[in-house]
Amino acid sequence: MILLSFDTEEFDLPCEHGVEYDPIGQGMAVSVHGVGRILDLLKQEGVRATFFCTTNFATHAPEIMERILNEGHEVASHGCNHLHPQPEDWGKSKQQLEAMTGRKVNGYRQPRMFPVSDEELERLGYHYNSSLNPAFIPGRYMHISEPRTPFWRGKVLQIPASVTPWFRFPLFWLSLHNLPLWLYKSWVRWTWRHDGQFVVYNHPWEFYPLKELHGLKIPFIIKRNSGEALVERLREVIRMFKQEGAAFVTYEEYTQKQQKPH
Repeated sequence: MILLSFDTEEFDLPCEHGVEYDPIGQGMAVSVHGVGRILDLLKQEGVRATFFCTTNFATHAPEIMERILNEGHEVASHGCNHLHPQPEDWGKSKQQLEAMTGRKVNGYRQPRMFPVSDEELERLGYHYNSSLNPAFIPGRYMHISEPRTPFWRGKVLQIPASVTPWFRFPLFWLSLHNLPLWLYKSWVRWTWRHDGQFVVYNHPWEFYPLKELHGLKIPFIIKRNSGEALVERLREVIRMFKQEGAAFVTYEEYTQKQQKPH
């Protein structure tokens, strides 16, 4: 099974690099553009995905949120304020997104995949948590002792981002930008065949032509193959899986297929 997801947030990347920038006033147009391109691609290819949304984004882009729902995708929570996540956002974001969408919000992903309390997520009624990148990357993602594939923690299913077997190379968004596409597709296919599922995430702002944004200190490894180039790279990955006969499912659909602990 293929679990595509998009961390649908206000564009605050320049702030992380010390640039004075307003993620809402200046950044929302970047993110909205990106979500539009993603939705166009998914519609063209006939596949569905899960959109982990901040309430900041959802509040300022109601038309895009409506389109996400109308086109059959899942909305999950990505907290409230992407730049400054707070523990109270776990419950607040769920409540607000459910009120905005009229749908149950069953999943959570913490901004930047920082730690989150699974006990609290279970108490709040979440079914799954996708806040783990079990990669071997010194610094932010150094989780080599964690399982590579989905596992239960209490009654909350943990859905880690996919990394390769053996040496745990991350197959996340930056890999799609920077690896030769033939190599990325080869490692993705290998991982999917080995694990039985492939879990990946991107951000809408990656699908904006970032090279056109000047003075924002965006690293080259992020600007490389952004915009339409990334749309076409993701299209090739999707078509590879379609040729293999793989099923594209939302995270909640995947969760419901897993045997729950007693």
